[in-house]
Amino acid sequence: MAGERGAYAKGLARRDQIIDGAIELFGRIGYRNATILDIATHVGISRTGLLHHFPSKEALLKAVLAKRDLEDVERFGRSEEPLSDLRNLVELVRHNASIPEIVGLFAVLSAEAADPAHPAHDYFVHRYERARVTMGDALRRAGDAHLLALGVDIDHRARALVALLDGLQIQWLLAPGEVDMAAELSIELQRLLVVPLDSR
Repeated sequence: MAGERGAYAKGLARRDQIIDGAIELFGRIGYRNATILDIATHVGISRTGLLHHFPSKEALLKAVLAKRDLEDVERFGRSEEPLSDLRNLVELVRHNASIPEIVGLFAVLSAEAADPAHPAHDYFVHRYERARVTMGDALRRAGDAHLLALGVDIDHRARALVALLDGLQIQWLLAPGEVDMAAELSIELQRLLVVPLDSR
């Protein structure tokens, strides 16, 4: 039994290693350009060994995206405080500045996935829809608490903020020393509020 548990843990560690290697290569050269052999070589295993854990490059891509989503959910919870979602968003963006390989991965994949034939196309369609809904819900919570400025069109502003985040990420990837994504987002959010964003 102990041996089985050890083998299982080793297998999970190997899967994580493969996913991390795929994140780096997909972000650097794109999903389409990175081959299974490239990824296997990058993490120091055989092509057959990689395919034992992930039967196809598409399956590996899905695991990469699922890991990213899970990490975001686990890292940023929700409280009853009406501005907590907006503050958490700023913290998420601040955290993203510490993981450029992930930001790069999503910038490359989202551009590639504009092609309906790309295996991540549906994922990114739903991701952007989810992002707009989540942003809108966060703004509505602030509005319900009378913390949002009068006249804010929540649906329009939610879409604009998602677009802002994408643009900031590209600019930050190109010139990380010149762009503070979290600070820029905080400024835009503060324009929508009648109280300080960081008020507790």
